[in-house]
Amino acid sequence: MPETSLKSLAVIGAGSWGTALSILLARNGVHTSMWGHLPDHMQALCNDRSNEEFLPNVKFPDKLEPCIELQQAISVSKDILIVVPSHVFGLVLEQIKPYLQADSRVAWATKGLESGRARLLHESAAEILGPDIPLAVISGPTFAKEVAKGLPTAVTVASNNTEFAQTLAATLHNETFRAYTSTDITGVELGGSAKNVLAIAAGIADGLGFGANTRAALITRGLAEIMRLGIKLGGDAETFMGLAGLGDLVLTCTDDQSRNRRFGIALAQGMSQQQALASIGQVVEGIKTTEEVHNLAERMQVDMPITHQVYQVLYNNYDPHKAVHDLFARQQKAEFQQ
Repeated sequence: MPETSLKSLAVIGAGSWGTALSILLARNGVHTSMWGHLPDHMQALCNDRSNEEFLPNVKFPDKLEPCIELQQAISVSKDILIVVPSHVFGLVLEQIKPYLQADSRVAWATKGLESGRARLLHESAAEILGPDIPLAVISGPTFAKEVAKGLPTAVTVASNNTEFAQTLAATLHNETFRAYTSTDITGVELGGSAKNVLAIAAGIADGLGFGANTRAALITRGLAEIMRLGIKLGGDAETFMGLAGLGDLVLTCTDDQSRNRRFGIALAQGMSQQQALASIGQVVEGIKTTEEVHNLAERMQVDMPITHQVYQVLYNNYDPHKAVHDLFARQQKAEFQQ
């Protein structure tokens, strides 16, 4: 392990992604404690030395320690990595706050916006934890199963603290997992969040049988509207052309490991939202994120037509076929507006 790497880390969240990152870290020689909110589930992880519910048939390395008590997990390290759904992100911050040390640092691999307030997660974290805690986000084109299998993967680590970004990236980095650093925490967060909305749109289009041309158009024009909002929020244009932008967008819009894409396909095939969620069996971040991104775009007065149509389908019972038709029936204009 490089000298700049962390020796220990506490991972909060024991779903598929939290487990995959914990396995990666432990394989890298990091003493990794992992906590989840369901005691029975955590006891099963302790007994089985694997997460058979969310990431079956992948044994835990020796340095991975599942913890039933939150305080036990956090006591292992001053550095915390949160990997929970975005709608409970603020609640988890409140839970860990009493246990943080004076020199603690907090990172997350959560993709989404603050529920009910349409804010980026680093804004929530700064409000809850205070301005002095170094913050970082991990994002990029990743599927948990592939990371757990050790397949080649690349991510971006963005932080308001350059040293924290470099240390966290070095801790994650190995011969099959490449971690780049960035200072654009706004762009990285928005790219990782908004792509889930576009994945639902791509799933709907594919479920309706519209083909590869339609999918390519949705991805390309989806990236354009994400960039419009991101730049308005202060993000860097180049971030959206990188791993946390284009990379993550292509991955989640084109591969059926994406829950958001599968959710869109299910809706197009006539399932209700409840039926689609039941068939997937895990959280579909894009549902709530659609509402938050839609509200944020309205507040910032940014035109996001694909996001708007997904919002209409999910929240106003709009017909998916009509939504795609409406997108292509919009008034003709130049591709790149001056």
